[in-house]
Amino acid sequence: MRGHAPILDVGIFHYMNGRLLNLLALSSLSLGLSGCGYFDSRAAHKAQLTMIGMTSYDLQSCAGLPAATKQINDTTQIFIYNGTQPQPSYGGSTLIPVGDIVTTVAQLGGGGGTTCSAVIRLDHDRVADVHYTGNNDELIGTDGICSIITRGCSRRPEGTMNKQTGSLLFGPVSAFHEPKGTNQSTSATYSPQAGTVELNPNPNSTDPVIIPRKP
Repeated sequence: MRGHAPILDVGIFHYMNGRLLNLLALSSLSLGLSGCGYFDSRAAHKAQLTMIGMTSYDLQSCAGLPAATKQINDTTQIFIYNGTQPQPSYGGSTLIPVGDIVTTVAQLGGGGGTTCSAVIRLDHDRVADVHYTGNNDELIGTDGICSIITRGCSRRPEGTMNKQTGSLLFGPVSAFHEPKGTNQSTSATYSPQAGTVELNPNPNSTDPVIIPRKP
């Protein structure tokens, strides 16, 4: 039996080495995705679900005071939040110009953003919709810069937030596109004028593009 012990030890050694290499590879992938904005994008898109239903008091408690507000009607408001994040700098050398390579890839891929504006619609003093705009894409994913606006609400959720959204890694969100928009009330989407008309659905019609709403 002694002759077989070294074989067992070698097997365990290779097994442990394999596990260690897998863990290192997974860690490197995770760090790489994080540094390129993948998880920022998922966090920003997840916030578009979790923030639905928040009261304006809770929203301001975790996201701060908005940069601008607009009262649309008696029941609907618009809050605007702005966030800025400097472009990351990458070291390198004349032999391997990492910074130049990353900058070129970011420009070609539409990444390298630095600013985001979150436009939040409140219906009856509760968050009903969250939109992002601006030069807000990081190297991987979309809207990653916007996570700096929603981070306070994501890291310490308020009681009126929507909790039925799953985890950050396995929830119904993507790093590459925003989640489907939520249904809105008539009062939050239509003014007295807009409620009486609709889009002309016939692209070949000679009538105006906006026509009276059919009863």
